[in-house]
Amino acid sequence: MGYTWSMKVKTSVTLSADVVKMIDRSLGRDDTRSAFVEAAVVHFLAEKARKEREARDRAILDANADRLNAEAADVLRYQVRG
Repeated sequence: MGYTWSMKVKTSVTLSADVVKMIDRSLGRDDTRSAFVEAAVVHFLAEKARKEREARDRAILDANADRLNAEAADVLRYQVRG
C-alpha cells in the first residue's frame, strides 16, 4: 500500500486521557499529535494490507499444497538419482 502525503482533512477523534498521555510522552519537540496519529494509522493500514496479502497467498498455497509437494518430491527424487 503506497501512501502519498496529500491535502489534510480536519477530523475529530476521541481518545482516552491515558492514550493522549502516552502519545504526548512519545512526541519529539517538533512533533504533533496529528502527525503521530496519522503515522500510526498509516502503519496500521499497511500492516493490515500485508496480513491480508499473506492470508491470500497462504490460501493459494494451501489449495495447491498436494500438487506442489508432489512436484518437490519428484525434484528431490531426480536429484538423488542424478
